[in-house]
Amino acid sequence: MRPDLIVVGGGAAGVMAALIAAKEGAQVTLIEKNKTLGRKLAITGGGRCNITNQSDLAELIRNTPGNGRFLYSAFQRFGPEQVIRFFEDELGVKLKVERGHRVFPVSDQAREVVEAISRRLQRLGVEILTGVKVRGLIIDRIEKKVGGVYLENGKAIEATAVIVATGGLAYPGTGSTGDAFTWAEAAGHRIMHCFPSLVPLESKEEWPKQLEGLSLTNVKLTVWHNHQKLSSEFGEMLFTGFGVSGPIVLSLSRQVAPLVAAEPGSVILEIDLKPALSEKDLDQRVQRDFSEFSRKLYKNSLDELLPQKIIPVFIELSGIDPLKPVHQITREERLGLVRLLKNLPITIERTRPFTEAIVTAGGVNTKEINPKTMESKLISGLYFTGEVVDVDAFTGGFNLQIAFSMGYVAAWEVAHQIRANMKQATEVI
Repeated sequence: MRPDLIVVGGGAAGVMAALIAAKEGAQVTLIEKNKTLGRKLAITGGGRCNITNQSDLAELIRNTPGNGRFLYSAFQRFGPEQVIRFFEDELGVKLKVERGHRVFPVSDQAREVVEAISRRLQRLGVEILTGVKVRGLIIDRIEKKVGGVYLENGKAIEATAVIVATGGLAYPGTGSTGDAFTWAEAAGHRIMHCFPSLVPLESKEEWPKQLEGLSLTNVKLTVWHNHQKLSSEFGEMLFTGFGVSGPIVLSLSRQVAPLVAAEPGSVILEIDLKPALSEKDLDQRVQRDFSEFSRKLYKNSLDELLPQKIIPVFIELSGIDPLKPVHQITREERLGLVRLLKNLPITIERTRPFTEAIVTAGGVNTKEINPKTMESKLISGLYFTGEVVDVDAFTGGFNLQIAFSMGYVAAWEVAHQIRANMKQATEVI
């Protein structure tokens, strides 16, 4: 049977689109080039699946630096509360809310989410084609409307509408290899520059690499670009074999990535190791420690102030002789140490590649998509959802919420347009 709708991509946006469209009565074919659905969905949230973030509309948009306003209508129609109800009531997945309003399945198993979606798709009669690659879109250039898809094996599948939900370039091992950007360009769409977002960062200095595996909690990280302060984040970060990662690094990477791509080494990250203390208060704390350890050597005086692993590196960066007795440290040296504790700099050379990025920034130009329907303004019947579009957010469940909201809106519009067309055809007869 000829489907009403073809959904290309079995990730978060694609499966939600297929579920909603089928529920609304459309005949749906879902095409996924992987052998199973939800490959990326199964690894999100550390394998626990951070389904959404229980935030209000303003908070959702604030946490979507990549064209958040474009999603205003989609968030209103299918926001976190609707997503939570859908997963619990429609799919039978019990959810819980954790720190930062992040929502997870009670089981802490992303696989439960994927399996529940698969079962529901089958019950709704969605035709699921896995291990099948799409080569391109069938487009009527004269009518400027979509007519289906061409498969890589040469076969064509016709349909009234096509929802493209193939993802971006992040985690290519899950199937997100940017295929749809070529299709969108062929349809006349502009692809905004793509770069890895929510991605670890590589440092110019070698010393962060010496601290591989060290996690710092309750620190403040500030971004400086060409001596201008841009933004800060408070929380946890991690030193790696190439530089830095961790929650606050990933959040700031959205701003850092395009800057270092254009000018490597132009961004400095400053770590405030003691954000709860002002420089004056921290100096008093250091003076108390130095008074207590006055007979020790400098290299043995920082145990109460810093994690053990970072002390040798910090001593070297401070420029104070490690064998100098504490009582001989000058005021200038002590104040320099305090400044370093509050402003430990790391020069960022580049981001890690797309293979290590959580999401893709960039994609199909939002100005060419109707924000209320996700339909192309250039080709009727063609819809774009999820990471293939130039929208992206911070960590914490926001990116999956984007995918679900866009998938819902596109599918609902397709199904109701099909229903309206059928009614019109019946009235004519």
